[in-house]
Amino acid sequence: MPLPSLANLRDDYELLEGEERYRLLIDLGRELEPMPDALKTDATRVRGCSASVWVYPTRLEDGRLHFLADSNAAITKGIVALVLSAVQDRSPGEIAATDIAAELAPFDLSRQLSSNRTQGIPNMIALVQDTAQRLA
Repeated sequence: MPLPSLANLRDDYELLEGEERYRLLIDLGRELEPMPDALKTDATRVRGCSASVWVYPTRLEDGRLHFLADSNAAITKGIVALVLSAVQDRSPGEIAATDIAAELAPFDLSRQLSSNRTQGIPNMIALVQDTAQRLA
């Protein structure tokens, strides 16, 4: 089941407030496909997150990137799913050219979430971008 588009998520998110926004992020995190424990290694761990977050890139047969991700915290798992919604199943070139931070700006996560929840977002974005640039 593919992640919903960022545009659809934004439409839903804008209709919600406070706790309901947390719930949307938590539900989104539940939509991530399961990440095998064997892939949750130091090499796939995102640095700088208060929770443990892992992101693992895979390549589809046509060369597009598909990311597996997980976190030990429900809200953080939702945030990484949100980041991936901006880029999932796109070509490395497309992902490298995407301003993920700008795509996420309408969600105003820094206002919605505590700083320790959002501090790892730039690192999640950097990992995705660096992977795409390396493979483009």
